[in-house]
Amino acid sequence: MLNYRQLHYFWAVAKTGSIARASEQLNLTPQTISGQISLFEQTWNLELFQRVGRQLELTETGRQALVYAEQMFQLGGELEAMLRAGPQEQILFRVGVADVVPKSIVYRLLAPTMELEDVLRINCREDKLERLLADLAIQRLDLVISDSPMPVHLDIKGYSQKLGECGLSFFATPALAAGLEQPFPACLNDAPLLIPGQETVVRSRLLRWLAEEQVQPRIVGEFDDSALMQAFGQSGSGIFVAPSVIAEEVCRQYGVCLIGQTEAVNESFYAISVERKVKHPGIVAITEGARRELFHW
Repeated sequence: MLNYRQLHYFWAVAKTGSIARASEQLNLTPQTISGQISLFEQTWNLELFQRVGRQLELTETGRQALVYAEQMFQLGGELEAMLRAGPQEQILFRVGVADVVPKSIVYRLLAPTMELEDVLRINCREDKLERLLADLAIQRLDLVISDSPMPVHLDIKGYSQKLGECGLSFFATPALAAGLEQPFPACLNDAPLLIPGQETVVRSRLLRWLAEEQVQPRIVGEFDDSALMQAFGQSGSGIFVAPSVIAEEVCRQYGVCLIGQTEAVNESFYAISVERKVKHPGIVAITEGARRELFHW
């Protein structure tokens, strides 16, 4: 069994950078902390720190151990906060967001949870889909929002609910739009175009549609992060795309023009949970709000 007190001393030293600072923080003598860390190292036959001059530096084993200790004590802090608040006062809602999902869509999906009578504390984390699903499987997340349903090749128990779908819109700065002489989509021919990266589902659909329309833009950038693509588009680097459901918001936020839309390329969004029958009030609010307010099912 791990000695969690000794692990906590190690974590404090690693975070503060020295035994002296950790002893001040923990209100213990440096000798106590140093002795307990030494016992921890002896128990597991490993070395967590090494001396470099007068400084303590983490070994490779120490760096790996710190990653786990960070997660453990972060969860411990969340547990303490929940216990102090009381189960009836605050419900923790842990949401994982696939990094390819546009941030504006995420906000619109999560907004209904802020209006619930039950007080939710939202813990929102962005990452690659497979890592988020792994955390969902061990119940470190309550929900994952993605642009694709649960992948069939993953041996993870999860259920996908389609939140909605919409077409794709194309945007450009006023200066770039003024130089487009032909109607949409012919105006995309030889125009600079920013497209979603290979991690996204919509990328292949977009490229296939361009080929079907016999349009050949100059692809000048590929982005997994939609916010970064929109920032490049705002600067005038190229035409960029976003879900049509947030077209007005994109125009207003980035000061760009809508140059065309297509329903032949659609983006879908999903809520993935471990429950077939959803009970968590946050998930219910997201699914009902998406269908009623965002995608108008």
